[in-house]
Amino acid sequence: MASTRAVLFDTVSAILQAAYDDKKIRANPCRAKSVKRPKPVQRKVIPWPDSRVRAVRLALPAEYTVTVPLGAGLGLRQMEIFGFSPDDVDRDEMIVNVQRQIRWIGTQPVFSPPKGGKTRVVPLGQGVLDDIDDYMATFEPVTLTLPWLEPGGRPETVRVLIARTTKRSVYAGQPIRNVIKGANFTYHVWRPAFAGAGLDYVERRDGMHAMRHFFASTMLANGVSIKEVAEYLGHHDPGYTLRIYTHLVPSSHKRARAATNRVFKPRQPQTAQDSVTA
Repeated sequence: MASTRAVLFDTVSAILQAAYDDKKIRANPCRAKSVKRPKPVQRKVIPWPDSRVRAVRLALPAEYTVTVPLGAGLGLRQMEIFGFSPDDVDRDEMIVNVQRQIRWIGTQPVFSPPKGGKTRVVPLGQGVLDDIDDYMATFEPVTLTLPWLEPGGRPETVRVLIARTTKRSVYAGQPIRNVIKGANFTYHVWRPAFAGAGLDYVERRDGMHAMRHFFASTMLANGVSIKEVAEYLGHHDPGYTLRIYTHLVPSSHKRARAATNRVFKPRQPQTAQDSVTA
């Protein structure tokens, strides 16, 4: 609610400032010292426990179970998941090149770069790769051709992992596959999985974006730096990542004590509090 008030305040202030610049009013009251801009409230991210991730995955239809390792294991956004290709995987380096998403422009789906035009590289765990391979053993990737960036853009052909035919959508005379509107997927597939798993669905907390939060919290809990997490998530500014996840960054007190103790040797054996395993 506070965020909405801040947006409204900025909009009104911009209108009044334009009126002031045009000499329609004597002053912009929003600029008065006595007027305070509403401060947006940053909701604390509460990551899902492992059990919730597993329960949702088990409750999804078989053709969509792989969305969970792609989201929670690679930190992909919803439409990056549906634009994912097994050809994006570098098995030698054990990385994934995140280089596209699917977007809708009116009634036409297109391929485009990830959000903000920022491609990225994400480390690939063997377990996630196994999940991708197991999925492909049952569901073969499908060759999909869509325009690049805009409806009239050059055709781009990609072997996408998650296949789905949308009979009403046609491009270049062929039915378009794997073109899922995010809201439709959430309503018809994602939310019903919670009911199937016996879980309550909470707006804002339980959308597919929750898998990115799970990915970030897992990385931070295992010592990955906030700068690296920002890179893996595709954030331009690590400061933005820190503001979202600062409460999840583990304390460095144990590591700091251990580092000092390596130089200044304690007389007594270390206590459990001073030992470090992280």
